[in-house]
Amino acid sequence: MECRKYPLFLHYCLLLHGLLLALLVSRAESEHSQSNINAKSYIVYMGDRPSDGSSTSLLHSSLLEDAFGSKIIGGKYYRRDGIFDTNDIISPRDNDGHGTHIASIAAGKLVDGASLYGFGLGTARGGVPYARIAVYKVCWSDGCLAADILAAFDDAISDGVDIISISVGGLAASDYFSDPIAIGAFHAMKEGVLTVTSAGNEGPERSSISNVSPWSLSVAASTIDRKFFTKVKLGNSQIYEGTSINTFDLKKKMYPLIYGGDAPNSTTSSGSISSLCLLDSLDRNLVKGKIVLCDAPIIGRGPLFAGAAGMVTREFGANDYAELLALPGSFLDIVDGNKIFQYINTTRSPAATIFKSNEANDTLAPYVVSFSSRGPNPITPDILKPDISAPGVNILAAWSPISPVSSVEGDKRFLKFNMLSGTSMASPHVSAAAAYVKSFHPTWSPSAIKSALMTTATPMSSGINLDSEFAYGSGNLNPTTAVNPGLLYDSEEADYIKFLCGQGYGTRFLQFVTKDNAACSKATNGTVWDLNYPSFALYTSPWKNISQTFNRTVTSVGSPMSVYRAKVTAPAGPLKIQVNPDTLSFTSLGQKLPFVLTIEGKTDKAIVSASLEWDDGVHKVRSPIIVYISIS
Repeated sequence: MECRKYPLFLHYCLLLHGLLLALLVSRAESEHSQSNINAKSYIVYMGDRPSDGSSTSLLHSSLLEDAFGSKIIGGKYYRRDGIFDTNDIISPRDNDGHGTHIASIAAGKLVDGASLYGFGLGTARGGVPYARIAVYKVCWSDGCLAADILAAFDDAISDGVDIISISVGGLAASDYFSDPIAIGAFHAMKEGVLTVTSAGNEGPERSSISNVSPWSLSVAASTIDRKFFTKVKLGNSQIYEGTSINTFDLKKKMYPLIYGGDAPNSTTSSGSISSLCLLDSLDRNLVKGKIVLCDAPIIGRGPLFAGAAGMVTREFGANDYAELLALPGSFLDIVDGNKIFQYINTTRSPAATIFKSNEANDTLAPYVVSFSSRGPNPITPDILKPDISAPGVNILAAWSPISPVSSVEGDKRFLKFNMLSGTSMASPHVSAAAAYVKSFHPTWSPSAIKSALMTTATPMSSGINLDSEFAYGSGNLNPTTAVNPGLLYDSEEADYIKFLCGQGYGTRFLQFVTKDNAACSKATNGTVWDLNYPSFALYTSPWKNISQTFNRTVTSVGSPMSVYRAKVTAPAGPLKIQVNPDTLSFTSLGQKLPFVLTIEGKTDKAIVSASLEWDDGVHKVRSPIIVYISIS
């Protein structure tokens, strides 16, 4: 969507329209887990706030039993200023499709025969299909109010949710005390609720990640083994292959081909604008019934409204994911796009047709897609963000039947399933995994669940993603191993308070977030390197002598009697990474043992990637280590 800029903290721009979704775990996914078989679900009031100002939680007791068998057990909407657009549905109902999509990724039931016009055909299944969903609608056609985000967090916490999944964010990271998602996630963390956030869709620029608070879990988007390509055939029989999800079949019929820059709407635009094929920029009389060559990677709103038969774009960026377009179309690379441009300019009657997309196997997957926002962390450079990556490209999931599949008005395709790409799609995969872990370990803290997911993630290749950990964090989500991670890096509210005090925040600002009597003093002044985080990051200067220690403590949750040995993997060079002690011997579950990781030496490399792995012969507890010399 087009994101407008408003004064900070008054308005929050969307990556995509979204819902703040909370998962309420009712039972474990495995018959082997008996820890919460009798757990209850909780109902959330559906509609606006009660007129008398009472808490929605007061409605639980009377509605609990009736709602237990439902998937979505409640929904609520927020709009503090009461100002709605004519396209907004003033209720918790999803008229956009984005919220439905992410909710079904997290906890949708099994549906056989799901597909997008045959693409992705199979059985659709959410990550935790037995979980319950409470929906808190905080976003509208013009964005999301910060006050509404905070109110939704407070209500979700009060309603007793287990996991909060929010696929919403700003265009850039904000200071922790200016970021409503960071503030809401801190409140959730205090009450034992993990918040899972999307990293953002502003990649591949560095430091483009928008959700960076250390008490939340930030998720990048990785590819799956599904990809699409769409062929374009010209009147001279030349065929070019681009990317898109094109569900239309033109039956090989040839249509006149025109360049958008040659068809400006003289009343609203010039050729330089119409070449981008933006809405109202094209002359309908020149474009109607033709295929238009465009210079911008649009989803087709302009050509569709101008009556075009199709569109082809000269893509100036990456083509590692496919867009679902509002009309027949394909995104070509700049080389092939220029060849089509040349064909138009040298042919008396240029013509083309666009074939329906082909679904293929991406043998390089998984890797982090180009649009996924990157680190380093612009707020706290020595906290690695994103934390983890998860599937977020070409994801088939449920869709609101009142929204066109392309989200473009005038598109007549209305379906119950759709295929989207975004970190919004990656985040609910991790939310589901977090709910799955919590179903086995209901007493684990948010940071413990986060640690389990991060330290069991599958390592990814910096050969494909040159941004290394700034692209994928700890690696790609592996939920099956996260249930039994062996060791945990656990933190609680007091640890985050020490971190914030050490970052220079004063007592007044601290209490603004904590909403209690927390205060900064010498006793509560900690360093970022002492926060018990499951990863290690160090920002330095070229050839500066480094001698930095990281203090960590791990908790045994694997075998009562276990011995873990440290293994550091690092490239050869002037940097030296050591762990002391390099052996940890545990005699009981829940036992905590400290260790110190030291980085010494110097470097002139932009990024040095390494890792620490604790291994007891059964569990491999891996943490990324990154040293870098440039934020931007």
